[in-house]
Amino acid sequence: MWKSFITGVCSLALAFQASAQQPARPKLVVGLMVDQMRWDYLYRFADRYGNDGFKRLLNDGFSCENTIINYIPTYTAIGHSSVYTGSVPSIHGVAANDWIIQSTGEAMYCTQDDNVQGVGTTEKEGKQSPRNLLTSTITDQLKLATNFQSKVIGISIKDRGGILPAGHFADAAYWFESKSGDWISSTFYMKDLPNWVKGFNKQKLAEKYLKQDWNTLYPIETYTNSIADNNPYEGKWPGEASPTFPRKTSELMKDAGYELIKTTPQGNTLTLDFAKSAIQNEKLGHNPTNSTDFLCVSLSATDYVGHRYSLSAVEIEDTYLRLDRDIANFITYLDETVGKGNYTFFLTADHAASYNPMYYTDQKGNGGYLFTRQIQRDLNNDLAKKFGSDKIVRSLMNYQVHLNYQLIDSLQLDLDKVKQSIITKLNKEEGIAYVVDMEGNQNMFIPAPIREKIINGYNRKNSGAIQIIPEPQWYSGTPRGTGTTHGVWSAYDSHIPLIFMGWGVKKGVSNKEVHIVDIAPTIASLLHVMEPNGSIGKPIVEVLGQ
Repeated sequence: MWKSFITGVCSLALAFQASAQQPARPKLVVGLMVDQMRWDYLYRFADRYGNDGFKRLLNDGFSCENTIINYIPTYTAIGHSSVYTGSVPSIHGVAANDWIIQSTGEAMYCTQDDNVQGVGTTEKEGKQSPRNLLTSTITDQLKLATNFQSKVIGISIKDRGGILPAGHFADAAYWFESKSGDWISSTFYMKDLPNWVKGFNKQKLAEKYLKQDWNTLYPIETYTNSIADNNPYEGKWPGEASPTFPRKTSELMKDAGYELIKTTPQGNTLTLDFAKSAIQNEKLGHNPTNSTDFLCVSLSATDYVGHRYSLSAVEIEDTYLRLDRDIANFITYLDETVGKGNYTFFLTADHAASYNPMYYTDQKGNGGYLFTRQIQRDLNNDLAKKFGSDKIVRSLMNYQVHLNYQLIDSLQLDLDKVKQSIITKLNKEEGIAYVVDMEGNQNMFIPAPIREKIINGYNRKNSGAIQIIPEPQWYSGTPRGTGTTHGVWSAYDSHIPLIFMGWGVKKGVSNKEVHIVDIAPTIASLLHVMEPNGSIGKPIVEVLGQ
């Protein structure tokens, strides 16, 4: 009897010790990336935000008001990679959305993988995976820490927005195929789409949303945070007489197809509909092993709308008013399914965006466009006179000069002299502030914050040999270009929102400067797992409530 009693006590003690050693973690982590969201959008349209969307995040969460991207160029694939790896292009290898492999001259898309096949599609859009991402993600680290018992899923209209955050060990990543209007994946993750995904696709929600047309949520005359609806800074869809409301998406889709959904607020609604279906059918937040699950969602429509219409447009204001409602609905869904207090939620962006340069100059500000195609032709013509070939510059992309190293070697040219000739000519171009040989010493004359961004963004294998830093409000483009863009070091492209809310998070606000690479180590600290293997960020300790 005493032996049984002692054995029972010992068993209880061991069980208590084991449970005490298990770290406390939330049931689910949800990362929400809002593509092209500027930090000031949290406040610019706040007079008409509801109480349960952005305002709830600000009131119930911790807002890092001064979150800065610490590399260039500021593009989508890099942003998604850097948030989830805590690293920069120099280390994680994702140097842009598209880049040139310097050793071969081969063009490469960020998630391109010719060794896999699409699942749910026969189109080339399915041949995607995270193989170009050289480092682990926080989602990978969670998988390792739980012996692969955590479930990780990535979702985005853009393939790169779903694939890169979910990492190498994800259970699934899904993205939207415009031709069919379906959510698809690749054989990197699975052999066939789950039945719930097939069922979701059969609803043809993209078509249903587009048939509803896009009109403003409120009377258009109340959109006082935007310029006139009919203006020269906005792009039109083929078939439109003017870039004005209402947008007859039911008619435009006859020619544009399901691609059109990307450039409407309903693209975000569709993505969150699919995310809610994933939570329900994959039972995220209800893992039978009690392991933490992770859902990575990226909202791409904000980026497409911005690129077409520019950030001063009624379309942007309406998109964010509708997004506020969508976020409120999504958070309420998390409360009801996972349980308030059982999940950790964070919202951030991959980059921000600029005012349209011509709009800016029309208001008497400084700015303009770098006509990169003409600049490339001029460079090659000048190099032909000096070195005998007009094909030495392979491309001007990502604000970098990419050289034809194979040609330079075959002609036995002095590489340093070639680069110096290019730098001398580029320094004479209007709108260029600095030109930097990435393996030279010119960067010592550049302000330290910009110099750090140049160094962090340079990947020797995938980046160009020479970096171009435009003057503020100057962009690569065409005369009177419509819409907006991004990619440079300035605050309008690099100052992004960052709000944490829920399990393990304090309420509060801070204006201390933090960086995009600090997000992953903060989540790692909250989950008590190792930070990603290429991380250079630091935990934002003010956020952590435990």
